[in-house]
Amino acid sequence: MLPGILCAAAVAALAFVCARFVPLVGAPVFAIVFGVAIRTLAPLPEALRPGLAFSSRTVLQTAIVVSGLTLSMAVVVRTGLGTLPVTLGTVAVALVLAPLLGRLLKLREALHMLIGVGTAICGASAIAAVATVIEPDESEIALAIATVFFYNVVAVLVFPPIGHALQLSQSSFGLWAGTAINDTSSVVAAGFAYGKEAGQYATIVKLTRATLILPIVAALALQRARAARTASRTIPWRQIVPWFIVWFLCAVLVNSTGIIPPSSHDAIATAAIFLISTALAAIGLQTELASLLRTGAGPLLLGFLLWVAVALSSLALQRTLGL
Repeated sequence: MLPGILCAAAVAALAFVCARFVPLVGAPVFAIVFGVAIRTLAPLPEALRPGLAFSSRTVLQTAIVVSGLTLSMAVVVRTGLGTLPVTLGTVAVALVLAPLLGRLLKLREALHMLIGVGTAICGASAIAAVATVIEPDESEIALAIATVFFYNVVAVLVFPPIGHALQLSQSSFGLWAGTAINDTSSVVAAGFAYGKEAGQYATIVKLTRATLILPIVAALALQRARAARTASRTIPWRQIVPWFIVWFLCAVLVNSTGIIPPSSHDAIATAAIFLISTALAAIGLQTELASLLRTGAGPLLLGFLLWVAVALSSLALQRTLGL
């Protein structure tokens, strides 16, 4: 497996360098773009396949667990129960509309599920977590991440002007950005573009929202087990339980004890981003661009409709709840 792992890591390292010059894009997105580009220009050597398969799954799960070492249960509590109705409401809107619109647009189930959770929870990280349970094609993962990221970039550009036009307070804009923008880097970028207080508030809301990965993945795992029983197929429960989510929770609990010094959080977060960049580079290197192009405009339209629905529902819920 070593050649494939090293190849994916090399692409991730290049992505890290590029992200320093364009931080808005971020290393994970650069990694998957570079991977797809390389795969398009050159055939995939057989020697790389085992390591790339390992990276796209096991390294991805490891990255999610490592990221848990920077989170604290207290952070979720400190955000206040007052923001939870907006967070849960926007997540519900995305998760309910995704399958309805996906079927209307005649998209594959795995694809509209990935775009739905990516919009609902936290972009590429949620897509990566759900992908380990539903096991979609690499092309579907790449397309879902690309779709969600596109609207992340648009949100960073249009949210601050809209917020000023609506005369949103710092906390209101922070809550809007934290619930309606998907990727953490884009949430932080939009929040601090509006103001320091908005940036801090948006970051806290985003962390709370990210914890919803756990119940979503657990529910999908149970759904998969139920479907297997209905089809009279036997799948060992050890293959269904998303053990990396259990380890992720353990990592959060460890960090909550204070054993890990806060000064090391930046280094841990960087390591997590490098691991997920390596995994996404591996996914890109296994993705044929032709299959992405054959998908058509459906995924982009689905992403747009979900993005608008979540953004509007977040503002509506804030107004209704007096936030």
